[in-house]
Amino acid sequence: MKNQIPIIEVYGADQICASCVNAPSSKDTYEWLEAAISRKFPDQPFKIRYIDINQPLTDKRDQEYAERIHNDEFFYPLVLINDEVVGEGYIQIKPVFKALEKLGFVPAE
Repeated sequence: MKNQIPIIEVYGADQICASCVNAPSSKDTYEWLEAAISRKFPDQPFKIRYIDINQPLTDKRDQEYAERIHNDEFFYPLVLINDEVVGEGYIQIKPVFKALEKLGFVPAE
């Protein structure tokens, strides 16, 4: 695996996206991703963070993504891995796993 620890970011809100009927909440998606990645790729370090787009944000980049979501450029939850969008709205696990494998993650046997 490459030396850099991937950073997974989940931008979301408490309210479920209106276009994402029956999808889990953003926070549930964050927790599900954290658990699924840990199971699929045990002992392979990654950082995951949840950013609530409706809370005051001090980081300029976080503010920009929140604004883009509020302007309907993206659906939420929005999932990025190392600044690359891997999913938005109703999150599928396969693109997330594929992106991590491209970074050198190896699935558990």
